[in-house]
Amino acid sequence: MPDGKLGGPGELEHLDVLIIGAGISGIGAAYHLQTKCPNKRYAIIEARERLGGTWDLFRYPGIRSDSDMYTLGFSFRPWKDPKAIADGPSILSYLEETAREYGIDRNIRFGLRMEKAAWSSDEGRWTVTLRRGEGEHAQTLQLTCNFLFACTGYYRYDQGYTPKFEGREDFRGRIVHPQLWTDDIDYAGKKVVVIGSGATAMTLVPAMSDEAEKVVMLQRSPTYVMSAPEQDRIANFLRRHLPEDAAYQIARWKNVGLSMLLYQASRRFPKQVKRLFLSGVRKALGDDYDVETHFTPRYNPWDQRVCLVPDGDLFESIKHGRVEVVTDHIERFTPEGIRLRSGRELEADLIVTATGLNVRLFGGAELWVDDRQLDPTQTMAYKAMMVSDVPNMAFAVGYTNASWTLKVDLVAEYVCRLINYMDAEGYASCCPRVDPEVEEAPLLDFDAGYIMRARDQLPRGGSKYPWRVFENYALDRVMLRRSRVNDSNMEFARGKVRRPTHV
Repeated sequence: MPDGKLGGPGELEHLDVLIIGAGISGIGAAYHLQTKCPNKRYAIIEARERLGGTWDLFRYPGIRSDSDMYTLGFSFRPWKDPKAIADGPSILSYLEETAREYGIDRNIRFGLRMEKAAWSSDEGRWTVTLRRGEGEHAQTLQLTCNFLFACTGYYRYDQGYTPKFEGREDFRGRIVHPQLWTDDIDYAGKKVVVIGSGATAMTLVPAMSDEAEKVVMLQRSPTYVMSAPEQDRIANFLRRHLPEDAAYQIARWKNVGLSMLLYQASRRFPKQVKRLFLSGVRKALGDDYDVETHFTPRYNPWDQRVCLVPDGDLFESIKHGRVEVVTDHIERFTPEGIRLRSGRELEADLIVTATGLNVRLFGGAELWVDDRQLDPTQTMAYKAMMVSDVPNMAFAVGYTNASWTLKVDLVAEYVCRLINYMDAEGYASCCPRVDPEVEEAPLLDFDAGYIMRARDQLPRGGSKYPWRVFENYALDRVMLRRSRVNDSNMEFARGKVRRPTHV
């Protein structure tokens, strides 16, 4: 039984909407909710002691956005910094200022982790079990809500992904995953090996090269890399000559258009776009550099996410000899470093395993519908934001091929529209129901490692809308803003909800 309650004596506190997570998704969701549904009482539950999510958690050297801030920023609050590719502390400040400016921070309850959420069809509400603290001093609390909005992101905060490395215990130096970076990690004047070639490694490597003796980026296979200016000259020009909001919206749409154009070109003309990417790398590194080995992936552009390097900082570090890219397989760790399959040994004082994330849905909490625990793999994702046969719940997950915030902004707007529709029609609940004629399909057509590892944990996708995921901002903008919320796949109820046959 819980040993604490958030309500008054003898009762549980009840909210209209409970938002889980005070990162970029949760803050955006709160803004839209209090703007479009001003009569709704809501709260944000945040497991950490500060808001910001990813941008408070990640502290590794050089942490920055891998998208421009005119699209990663909120639609309702302009990004004012001249840098379009921003560092982590600047992004965190932007989120803190946004929460403070709109009074969202007053509705955040820190240090509370959702452990379980149970829907009752008889009561037409969620009962949410929360935990404060750890170990023997942990306290369990409960509250109820009409609508649950999971803005927890998609990965596990307390643990990154690290594959098994033979001989790991033999290494005499320090091994750290970037997700668990701490201030006491010293790399000045030391030999560093960064394992990985994704966005984290591309950020860490040039940032560490200024102080380290040598940094090696060790990869099994190459990634597509594109250099982009740290400052957006057109956006900065617009800011000097137009009102702030107008300049921001024009810059935002410019960058949305360019990113969509590049993605669509990559899917339709992969050979030509591949040549474009590789010509940019050759121009940056010179004709003598082995681009074929180190920067020519085996897959087509945007089968995995393209890495963005501001002002070519990675290429500059390579040209000046501070960074070496090695493409090989690890045979084992040794006391002095890493032995490769080729026989070469890399000396290291510090090894950084920038090897990816562990996917975790809904912050790792248990979800129950009546007397059955939710198995996400037995469900289908409705409009990539709700789960079949689960009433009054939505989740916010961003794009794999564009800025995260573009999608979660649209999801939050849709949730508000859905809630307002239910109020206007006198409905107590809504629940997506799968059409039996819809064929199953993978939820995400994306080959990134963290997605491939998690496919047996994710809801299924479908062969047609609203169960198909398009990963297209322009299309989603029309669908989620203009399509009916009361389509044939959504079941509404005024009283008790029909119990699902499976979840």
